[in-house]
Amino acid sequence: MNTIQVDVVSAEESIFSGEARFVALPGESGELGIFPRHTPLITRIKPGSVRIEMADGSEEFVFVAGGILEVQPNRVTVLSDTAVRGKDLDEEKANEARLAAEEAIKNAKSDIDLAKAQSELAVMAAQIASLRKYRQKR
Repeated sequence: MNTIQVDVVSAEESIFSGEARFVALPGESGELGIFPRHTPLITRIKPGSVRIEMADGSEEFVFVAGGILEVQPNRVTVLSDTAVRGKDLDEEKANEARLAAEEAIKNAKSDIDLAKAQSELAVMAAQIASLRKYRQKR
């Protein structure tokens, strides 16, 4: 069977490392799908779900808060400041962080504060969407 090595790494640890048949993730211009022997590529990715189809047909989900994707013909590397396994996502914490970001947007005193709060809100919305997608697959 034809597979590709996939590594998802956060600032703190390696989140996933293994062989896969297919990887899907949120690119800057839309969803990216990566199969073995893909053309080399380096691009930024948006916050969202990385879906990894394993060699045995099972799936792994990892939430990333944006980052960098490097694709080589036999390897996919996802680098993200924040990456969380699907099974470790906490909807209550994500909703609390989303509410805090919405409050920060209302109370922003400068353009920088507003931009930071909007960025955090986008990440939390993507995390909640990823969590719901993960739960539907289970």
